[in-house]
Amino acid sequence: MDRPGETTTDLWTYRESGSLGVNASAGIDLVGFEVEAVNGSIGKVDEATYEMSRSYIVVDTGPWILGKKVMLPAGVVDRVDLDSETVYVDRRKDDIKSAPEFDESGYRDDDYRAKLGTYYSRGV
Repeated sequence: MDRPGETTTDLWTYRESGSLGVNASAGIDLVGFEVEAVNGSIGKVDEATYEMSRSYIVVDTGPWILGKKVMLPAGVVDRVDLDSETVYVDRRKDDIKSAPEFDESGYRDDDYRAKLGTYYSRGV
């Protein structure tokens, strides 16, 4: 779901554009940053990775989804605002809420990542 002028090699890679040039965030600890969907807050970053073609953020949704977590592929991160410590994603809250349920014990497994990747790559 690239926008004109943006390049994403895959869903599990941070975009090259945005207010930060998000790949530059590899040197920045995003844990604790607020996460904003297109239509409002979804929680705070609980974990962030910067592996080549395997990057993601895990968001603690707090009261929004009764304390559950969600995993978002790096490719849905639109931009990061360091001043406000906010990560902006290009999905709506309902789309994120409807994603495959976060699997605390297996979220690093290829099967779970494939299921999540299929969901987010269909252009929700």
